[in-house]
Amino acid sequence: MTVTAAMVKDLREKTGAGMMDCKKALAETNGDMEAAIDWLRAKGIAKADKKSGRTAAEGLIGIASAGTKAVVVEINSETDFVARNEAFQDIVRGVANVALGTDGTVDGVAKATYPATGKSVEDSIKDAIATIGENMTLRRAELLQVEDGVVATYVHNAAGEGIGKLGVLVALKSTGDKEALNTIGRQVAMHIAATNPLAIRAEEVDAAVAERERNVFIEQSRASGKPDNIIEKMVEGRMRKFFEEVALLSQAFVMNPDITVGQAVKDAEKLAGAPIEVTGMARLLLGEGVEKEETDFAAEVAAAAKG
Repeated sequence: MTVTAAMVKDLREKTGAGMMDCKKALAETNGDMEAAIDWLRAKGIAKADKKSGRTAAEGLIGIASAGTKAVVVEINSETDFVARNEAFQDIVRGVANVALGTDGTVDGVAKATYPATGKSVEDSIKDAIATIGENMTLRRAELLQVEDGVVATYVHNAAGEGIGKLGVLVALKSTGDKEALNTIGRQVAMHIAATNPLAIRAEEVDAAVAERERNVFIEQSRASGKPDNIIEKMVEGRMRKFFEEVALLSQAFVMNPDITVGQAVKDAEKLAGAPIEVTGMARLLLGEGVEKEETDFAAEVAAAAKG
């Protein structure tokens, strides 16, 4: 497979590694981008959490809640200018409120009736596109619910009531005092906003993700030249550390790094007057996974001048 300059550039942006290292990584992995990232990590050249610096889609995250139920939605726009538009913000809030009465899937929300127009959410957004003059899409939605307890919410970089750039939901199952549950729930939601855990508990981390990490650790440990039995212990130790760092309840609590999130929840049981179980979480960051196509403005002007 031919390694192109564009592939090298993409890998550099994702990992922060040097051009020659990226080129070699792609050559060694037959152009497989994810495998190339792992190859660089195994060599100690790149970090797992390095992200591309390209600008993500614009728009807003909206949250609506009703005690034991809450929903978070993402509606994208083409520009931040429109995201600051009051009409667009009203749409995001309205869709979030409608989503509370659905199953929380994008399809379910899209087909639900939007009270302000009497049409479906999907058709109402299409009408708004014609009015506002910019493309808009309902991209994601997640709903959490408990039979007894609370679903706490948190909006980061808020642009107004219930809307912002990052939204988090945390479901707490408990018969305890609702005010105390909301207090610890909001704190945990803020923690999730900051750390983006992969799962609530270590055993719930996606098996494929864990296996990928294990393979990287094995390659790194082999470079030490130690015997296989020592390498196995090194890898197991690093995997334990990995699970501690990515599972919510075992992470150091951002409000008090001396204890874990799990311990903070346990401590909150005294104020709540009942056991508390974290049963769900949802975190939507605006534009996550969607990158705008970058254009070379100078090249566009040059092309226009020629044509």
